[in-house]
Amino acid sequence: MSAIETLFRPRSVAVVGASTDATKTSGLPIRFLRQQAFGGEIYPVNPRVGEIDGLRCYGSVDALPSEPDVAMVLLGAARTVEAVRDLAAKGTRYAIVLASGFGESGADGRSRQAELLEAAGPMRILGPNTIGLVNVSDGVPLSASGALAAGQFQKGPVGVVSQSGGILGALLSRAAARGIGLSKLVATSNEADLEIADFIDYLADDARTSVIALYIETIRNPETFRRAAAKARAAGKPIVALKIGRSDAGARAAASHTGAMAGSDRTYDAFFRDLGVIRAQSFGDLVDVPAALATQPVLKGRRVAVLTSTGGAGTLVADSLGLTGFDAPVPDEATVARLKQAMPEGHGALDGNPVDITLAGLQPDVLKGCIGALLESPSYDALAVIVGSSSVAQPELIGDAIRAASPSGSKPVLAYVSPHAPEAAARLTRQGVPAFNTPEAVAAALSALWAAGQPPAKAEAATGRQVAEVPADWRGSLDEKRAKELFARFGLRCVREVEVSNAGEASAAARNFGGSVVLKILSSTITHKSDVGGVAVSLDAETIGPRLERMRQEVERRAGVAPEGYIVQEMVPPGGLELILGCHRDALGSVLLLGLGGVTAELMKDTTIRLLAPGTVLSREEALAMAQELKGWPLLDGYRGRPKLDVDALVSAIVDFSAMVAQLGERLSEAEINPLFVLPQGSGAVAADGVAVLSGRDFA
Repeated sequence: MSAIETLFRPRSVAVVGASTDATKTSGLPIRFLRQQAFGGEIYPVNPRVGEIDGLRCYGSVDALPSEPDVAMVLLGAARTVEAVRDLAAKGTRYAIVLASGFGESGADGRSRQAELLEAAGPMRILGPNTIGLVNVSDGVPLSASGALAAGQFQKGPVGVVSQSGGILGALLSRAAARGIGLSKLVATSNEADLEIADFIDYLADDARTSVIALYIETIRNPETFRRAAAKARAAGKPIVALKIGRSDAGARAAASHTGAMAGSDRTYDAFFRDLGVIRAQSFGDLVDVPAALATQPVLKGRRVAVLTSTGGAGTLVADSLGLTGFDAPVPDEATVARLKQAMPEGHGALDGNPVDITLAGLQPDVLKGCIGALLESPSYDALAVIVGSSSVAQPELIGDAIRAASPSGSKPVLAYVSPHAPEAAARLTRQGVPAFNTPEAVAAALSALWAAGQPPAKAEAATGRQVAEVPADWRGSLDEKRAKELFARFGLRCVREVEVSNAGEASAAARNFGGSVVLKILSSTITHKSDVGGVAVSLDAETIGPRLERMRQEVERRAGVAPEGYIVQEMVPPGGLELILGCHRDALGSVLLLGLGGVTAELMKDTTIRLLAPGTVLSREEALAMAQELKGWPLLDGYRGRPKLDVDALVSAIVDFSAMVAQLGERLSEAEINPLFVLPQGSGAVAADGVAVLSGRDFA
């Protein structure tokens, strides 16, 4: 049994600050508990009255006849701390704190929230600033949300955890209108103590929850969330998350391009993908997608049959499917033959997709036969049925036909209700056929069913790899030469180069290299050297000396500081492709980024990212997947007759780079290779420039 089972199924509830006015926020909890016929003890606490709704009212927490399992605290912030202290002393196990004015309200509020936690001692806190929770499965409303005034709620398999109390009420009302049954609803709000991961962990064990829906503002403890999500996945319970705050406006890069190009929202995408969490793209998806996941099997392929009695609606659904990567192939000959057998004599062509059966679809035997033919067809992995105006008055016709035609339920079946008929859609959903009001919602639900069946991303334990030595005095922003020395310690190949301090040394170095060389400034403060004139290419022993003098003057003029030194590098041979490989620290962990590189990296924005779990490195399989996700992948794979590039060396470089990130952990703030030249097949991949920022921390 979960440690917080008692919070959802208490034997006794105290309502501290209860009001005799059942229309006020402080009067709603007792009203709702009575309305739902709560079978446990209810203890109102209010020193001004002797009775509330026939229940004896107690003047103080200390006067309660026994310690309550759960207490709802409906006092203002100033009085809440003392009430919590009294409840903890009484032996109360859980307190639900509704008051605002705590951590969400600035420095004073954060101080008050710390006092609240100190006062609670071993008692657990939900909130503060929460609207509470509702155990729909057992009829236990511990909430002051006005959305509960409707009375009865449909019980079902979807559990909801929201960091917003208002959103909890919105989801409750929308789910009821859509015919979607719920199990548990929780508003975690400030999360001073109990947080979203605690409730994912609980719902993973809850026998009456099969899908978990989350409304997320931020994830405060990524590792506890990671563990809870893994537990839910192991229990076969998909998680659907709507993460708000999708703008990348807050993303800033201190030294590299990587932070800006990864962006905080993309990091959440990677985090959720690694954990198998399905990300809702809209608020509507947070209602629609769980309805499909709760009743339908996972999607094993991307071929969808569309059965319709109205051509326009069928085309709308087919278009939405195409835009989200699904295929709507025409039926095979055997399936066409079965469709014709099911239809009345003389019906038109049935060899297209959508399959248009017109008004014949109102006949139960015809509808059952066509649904059976499409579900049993080897050409399709799922079926979308259009409920048109002519059939909306009898939604049970669709539901009965689907159940009769597909008793095994091996393929997903969804319905799109074409006219505006929310009651018909709700009735279908209650019958186990998730019905949607827009074509886009059908596509979103199928996308979720596909994602739910995909294996999680693979990573490998960092243990067992050889540990590279990194001097403790390497800290701060390293210059380019030192950064590449760091990369080389982890097995990455870097260009040959020599550090010089004047024109004469530069000429000698160029002469030793032979051929064309590159001249760059060395600086621990100027990381984007090209921006200040700190890079020159295609030089030789004769031209490099004068160019160094001009470079020194130009950099000092444009950057306001003189170069600390210079490096002379060999020119990378032609025929390769410039990529960018970087990492930066995010609140969720270490983010790896791969993309087309060079000076236009931020302009092109052809990148993909991964979030590296603590103690892991990328597998070669996952590193290759990153490369293949780039729009520029064909350039690596021999586009239009070009020579194939050394993808195997690129994969090794990505894996070695991830090993560096894993070993250094929080000591590595950010690092970047740009460009990383991927040379023709068999010639390797070589780092031509680098940035690294190390903290002063020692290794863990």
